[in-house]
Amino acid sequence: MSSPRELKEAFVSNLNGTSLGEVALGSFLAPLCLISRGLVLILYHLGKGVLPLPWIAHFVLDFSMIILPLVLSCTVLSDILHLVILGLAVVCGAVLCYIYRTKRTTAVKSFFQSRVQCDQVPFVTIFRVLVNVKTAISILAVDFSVFPRRYAKTETYGTGVMDFGVGAYVLANALVCPEARRKEVSGSKLSQVVKQFMSVWPLVILGLARLVSVKMSGYHEHVSEYGVHWNFFFTLAIVRVGASVLLALFPVNRSWLLALLIGGLYQVTLEMSGLKYSIIHNDDRTGGFLQANKEGVSSVVGYIAIYMAGVQIGLYIMRPRTQVKEWIRVIWNLLLVSAVLYTTLVLCQASVERVSRRMANLPFCLWTIAQSMFFLSCLATADVILVFMKTVSGCSLVSSSWYPCRKEASASEEKMEKKVEGLCLIQAVNRNQLLFFMLANLLTGITNVLVDTFNSSDYISVCVLLSYMFINSFAMYILHLMKITVKFW
Repeated sequence: MSSPRELKEAFVSNLNGTSLGEVALGSFLAPLCLISRGLVLILYHLGKGVLPLPWIAHFVLDFSMIILPLVLSCTVLSDILHLVILGLAVVCGAVLCYIYRTKRTTAVKSFFQSRVQCDQVPFVTIFRVLVNVKTAISILAVDFSVFPRRYAKTETYGTGVMDFGVGAYVLANALVCPEARRKEVSGSKLSQVVKQFMSVWPLVILGLARLVSVKMSGYHEHVSEYGVHWNFFFTLAIVRVGASVLLALFPVNRSWLLALLIGGLYQVTLEMSGLKYSIIHNDDRTGGFLQANKEGVSSVVGYIAIYMAGVQIGLYIMRPRTQVKEWIRVIWNLLLVSAVLYTTLVLCQASVERVSRRMANLPFCLWTIAQSMFFLSCLATADVILVFMKTVSGCSLVSSSWYPCRKEASASEEKMEKKVEGLCLIQAVNRNQLLFFMLANLLTGITNVLVDTFNSSDYISVCVLLSYMFINSFAMYILHLMKITVKFW
């Protein structure tokens, strides 16, 4: 008879994922949730309500409109996700029409020529936060039967939602790295590489802590995911250092070429050598550290390719722009490149091999980049819609979105906008992203010890997941209210 640990390991093993279309479909949910939250605040303002709300009200609103739908979408609503998205789109469309007809102004005619404040790119922040939030939800949800097996990480080939999450996490970090932001740095390139090497020590410590805790506690582990000793923290650390070396040696604006060369050469190596056979078919893990952790070590190459592509995307997106029409052009270009990459992916899967997160092969890199760009374009579209509704309604107090430029912005208006950002859950998670990820991993382990996740009912599973995300989110929110950024490296 199998032990509980063996049952849990089997529960997350030998899975084949879902379709490319279903993963892409999920990209519409979060943007619609963001639009819905904005429309609620705008309607409240038009009804003569006073903004901003008390801090607890903003937290409950953000949690209910953003976190709750994401939890439900990968649990009890997963089979009708298309209907949920359609329903949300219809409701948002109806409210948009109502506000437009009620507050029709001459400003609408010049909207595309209008300008927005460009202190940051809101949809990039939201992308990074949502990748983190979805990762936090998934790492615990996957242990419950209510989480669809097709969403979990695939064994060898396939496209699971969690597979995309791993690649997107790497790309999200690349989007805002110093090189992508064209941040001026002092010192030689060698000193910058050394600085990056020293800055990843928290990831190494976290990786070692996870390794020791898993081995000592007997916590179930999927060995074929990364290997016997390897985990994703080690991957993140090696990728950051490796990428910083490449960016010191080659022009940053040629990152796309490096991504292509690295991904292509890695795929050739998989095909021409015995590496692919060793990863997929050879279960022997007694040949030393590299043999024991062949998945984790070899897949680093693919993740570096994804990171380099992320740097190139960041260089393009983070370029200063103020006009709305310029950002609409960005959305169009993101969609266009995403379509080209998806077409290349289909051809690559037909002629070479399918997507494999386990190897981080070329198709996996193409899929991660294509899907990330599609998701970014959806979030950017939501931002444009929100800035349009702000212009029409005259209510600008919707956090984590662009603020329309005004000819004469009073000090009180700017102060109020900053106050609203200080009450935003998205900004709270963004302030302490690594801490949020660490806390999620810690609470996942504690939950698995305290709760029989394998035999929990759907109702209990959703309640546990919501409680877990509430604790994660509330902790980050309190730190944000206190303006505390936990960074000691």
